[in-house]
Amino acid sequence: MQHSRASGFRIQGNQTAGITFILLGFSEFPELQVPLFLVFLTIYTVTVLGNTGMILVIRVNPKLHTPMYFFLSHLSFIDFCYSTVVTPKLLENLVVEDRTISFTGCIMQFFFACIFVVTETFMLAVMAYDRFVAVCNPLLYMVAMSQKLCSLLVAASYSWSIVCSLTFTYFLLTLSFCGTKFINNFVCEHAAIVAVSCSDPSISQKIIFAFATFNEISSLVIVLTSYVFIFVTVMKMPSTGGRYKAFSTCASHLTAITIFHGTILFLYCVPNNKSSWIMVKVASVFYTVVIPMLNPLIYSLRNKDVQETVMKLINTQLFCHKM
Repeated sequence: MQHSRASGFRIQGNQTAGITFILLGFSEFPELQVPLFLVFLTIYTVTVLGNTGMILVIRVNPKLHTPMYFFLSHLSFIDFCYSTVVTPKLLENLVVEDRTISFTGCIMQFFFACIFVVTETFMLAVMAYDRFVAVCNPLLYMVAMSQKLCSLLVAASYSWSIVCSLTFTYFLLTLSFCGTKFINNFVCEHAAIVAVSCSDPSISQKIIFAFATFNEISSLVIVLTSYVFIFVTVMKMPSTGGRYKAFSTCASHLTAITIFHGTILFLYCVPNNKSSWIMVKVASVFYTVVIPMLNPLIYSLRNKDVQETVMKLINTQLFCHKM
């Protein structure tokens, strides 16, 4: 039994050695290659600077050493990693003729992209719970959201995402692939990979659909339940100023959640046929490239503490430069 299983893995290894994928990306629009390169390069630069800058700002300002910013620093780390897994290959394929990616490279990109997108799904849910505790139990906030609990929630998000990604990748590797295949996307995502499989992908598709549905519904239940309680609590507040302050602390998070889950639900609703691939590509760009850039902007534009820290860092650098 063990010998046959080992032989199976050797055969699988020999099969994958000759497999090459070609990421079509936006090759059907040759006149847009350079403009798209410049746009995506700008977005990626803002993403890297914005997310690493957010992590730095949170670290250097003691006022930001709170549970909310602890979660936000991890969200920035996830967005940075997610964008870095996808965007460099996208940029490369926009300026070179050879758009090939090895089987191993494609599977690794899929594996890490899965980890970061699932982690972000639950990190946003954790942040919704954090806002619920902050608004509904403000006096017990620092006690309820202890450092131990915050670390546990973050670790659980990462751990579950790794379990999901390993499961998806395992079932992808059970499929057969042969020769050179064209992937009709700019990223190695599940639907595009199974579309070029030489074997029946139904089990892999059912597995990822079941996990993705569970992840989306469970995270949305946490988010919606948290915000129902927040809304009820805020409406009971006697002063208008108190209501405004409470809603303003949640506005950035609500915006991020709406954009993130709105894009996911849109991708769920798009029919899986050839005519809809361009819509899938555009939504995938928004999902993998644009959202990681938007999150630090959303959280910094409405946040005075973050803005003040950024200005202090800029002034300090200018002062040191003059010295």
